[in-house]
Amino acid sequence: MSFEQALDSLSRDERFKATIYAMNSLLIQKGVYTPQEFERLFAEWAAKQRANEEAAIGECLPATGS
Repeated sequence: MSFEQALDSLSRDERFKATIYAMNSLLIQKGVYTPQEFERLFAEWAAKQRANEEAAIGECLPATGS
């Protein structure tokens, strides 16, 4: 499959995912970072996202107190 055929066959979301896959594969293959470094940074980002979401939910809850 050519690059143009791949572009035509994928949705916008799938093209984005393919781009991330290709970029990360190249960076790992070229030794820019290791799979373990990628996984650590991925998990770090996910933890920050969850913490931000929890903080936002907490701001929406009514205050309870005495």
